[in-house]
Amino acid sequence: EVQLQASGGGLVQAGGSLRLSCAASGFNFDDHAIGWFRQAPGKERVGVACVSSSAGSTYYADSAEGRVTMSSDNAKNSVYLQMNSLKPEDTAVYYCAADPSGDCLRIGGSLIAVMDYWGQGTQVTVSS
Repeated sequence: EVQLQASGGGLVQAGGSLRLSCAASGFNFDDHAIGWFRQAPGKERVGVACVSSSAGSTYYADSAEGRVTMSSDNAKNSVYLQMNSLKPEDTAVYYCAADPSGDCLRIGGSLIAVMDYWGQGTQVTVSS
């Protein structure tokens, strides 16, 4: 059974930092694309960062690049999202997701949320 467990969310002031973690199990970590996505109230789910196993690359949404860093620890089957200089508009539920294609779908500067497997999400709230 595929499981993706996101954690590390919380309340932070604008300008602050958070590090999200995602523990994955039930699939081969090395041949899946794994990404971080977020969904703000009343808005569609959008990508923040994604590691493509097929391309061997990490992609960032234009809206997040420069402020977030995605990393992984294959030995722990875990990925992380370090977020700095947080803004109130970063407030959302953050999800980690995985896809067996190994690909991250990108359109322009956006990462599209079409992954097969999703975790339960962790709430990030940035106060002004």
